[in-house]
Amino acid sequence: MGLWIAAVVALQVLIGGGIAWAINSRSKSTADPGAAATPAASAPASASAAPPAGADIAGPLDLLLIGVDTRVSVPGWEPHADTVMLLHVTEDLKSAYLYSLPRDLRVKMPAFPKAGFGGGTFKLTEAMSRGSRASGSAEPSAALGYELLAKTLTAYTGIKEFQAGAILNFGGLAELTDQLGGIDLVIDRKVTSRHRKPDGSLRPLARGGGDYTGPQAVYLPGKRHLVGWQAIDYARQRYGLPDGDYDRTRHQRQLVKALLAKALDQGLSNDPAKLEGIIKALSETLVYVGGRRPVEYAYALRDLTPAKVTLVNLPGSGVGRGGGYRGEQLTKESRDFLKAVARNQAAQYLASHPKLVDKS
Repeated sequence: MGLWIAAVVALQVLIGGGIAWAINSRSKSTADPGAAATPAASAPASASAAPPAGADIAGPLDLLLIGVDTRVSVPGWEPHADTVMLLHVTEDLKSAYLYSLPRDLRVKMPAFPKAGFGGGTFKLTEAMSRGSRASGSAEPSAALGYELLAKTLTAYTGIKEFQAGAILNFGGLAELTDQLGGIDLVIDRKVTSRHRKPDGSLRPLARGGGDYTGPQAVYLPGKRHLVGWQAIDYARQRYGLPDGDYDRTRHQRQLVKALLAKALDQGLSNDPAKLEGIIKALSETLVYVGGRRPVEYAYALRDLTPAKVTLVNLPGSGVGRGGGYRGEQLTKESRDFLKAVARNQAAQYLASHPKLVDKS
C-alpha cells in the first residue's frame, strides 16, 4: 500500500465529514505538480517494457499531511489545521521518520498577498484559515490555506521543499479499516472517549450546551483489535491524557504504522488493482489533484515496511503572557531535530538523542 497512502488514510482520524484534497507542490510554488519527484539516475529500464509507474521517484522525500477541522455543514467555515504530520523518507526510500508539530505551535507566518494576509506570529493551526481567505471569493479555499501553511513550515523547519502534501478528513477511515478487517494496535495507556458510547453511538451534548453526557467507550492498555469507528475514536482523544495533544498525535502516528502493517499483510503493495479499488471507494473523502498517483508512491515506497518507520516525539511546552495561554513552543532538542531533517541527517541526530524515539 505504501506508507504515503497509509498515512493519508490514517490522518482521516483528525476531523469529521466533508471532502479531502491532495496537493502536489514544488518548493515555493504549486505550478508544476507533475514534477513532484526527481527522476532517479538508476531507474529500472527494459528494452521491451516501460519501467513501472513510480520507478522514477527518488529520495529523499518530505511529505506533508494535514488534518483539517473542516465543518462542511457550516457555510463559509474556514479550515484549521487540526493536526500537522510530516514524513521524511531517506534517500534510498527504504526508511522513514514520522513526526508531528503541535497545532498550537507559535510560528512566524510570511505575508501572503493572495489572501490579503500581511504576516505575523500566530498558532500554526491558523495558517490554513488565514491563507484560505481568497480575494474576491466568499468561500474559503483549502488549497490557498495549504499554500500558506507549507510556506510557514518551510520557514520554521528549514525544509526547503515538500514534494507532496495532503489535506484530508476522516470520513473514509472507518470504511477502509473495516475493509481491511480492522487493525491491531498496542494501546499504551487508558484512553476514555469524549465522543462515543461503548456501542459506538455518539454521546449527546448536555442539555443547554456544555460537555457530552452518557456512558463512554474506554480503550485499555494492551494489544487490541479495533474496528473502524474505534480506530477513529481512539486516535481523536486528547482530553484526560497527561500530555494532551502531544499524546494524541503520538497515538495517531502509531495508528499510521498499524494501518500500514495491515495493508502489507493483505498484499496491497503488490495488487495495484485492489489498491485503486479502495481509493475509488473513498473518492468522496480522498481526492487526488494532479501530480503522482497513489499507486506510483506505493511502488516507490514498496520496501518501506512498518519496522523501518521510526516514530519521533517532539516535546514542547506551553507559552503565555501574564498568566494567559498563547500556544506551544518546542524544546531546543526538538528544534534541532528539524534542522537535522532539513540536512538529511535524522538518523545521526536520533543516534545521539535516543529519547526522542517513540518505542511504545
